[in-house]
Amino acid sequence: MSIKFESKDLAKVILIGDHLLIKPTTLQERTKSGLFLPPGVKEKEPVQQGYIVKIGPGYPIPAIQEAEESWKNREEVKYVPLQAKVGDLAVYMQNAGHEIFFNDEKYVILPNGALLMLIRDEDLFR
Repeated sequence: MSIKFESKDLAKVILIGDHLLIKPTTLQERTKSGLFLPPGVKEKEPVQQGYIVKIGPGYPIPAIQEAEESWKNREEVKYVPLQAKVGDLAVYMQNAGHEIFFNDEKYVILPNGALLMLIRDEDLFR
């Protein structure tokens, strides 16, 4: 099942917790020996790759609140940040993600635990 959104601005998307928004890379249509693959064969592979477009704030740290100190102001929620960064190439488990279509482009939302490996090229966006 996939969800389709119609909006012009990807900056309005806010991810919750340890979730990532990934733009899958285009899959090769040929094998190494040159044979053409039918459509959809590579999409069924259990491991996929794509570029991270947005990341959530991370894992929330529970605030320690004393019962008898209800008069104190509540602390803001703090997060343990994720290791992944925007622009990283992520290798992830396909079955852990959920497909969405945003402006007719395919994206995958998945939890940080579904990542297998990150490839970070610092010079890519300079």
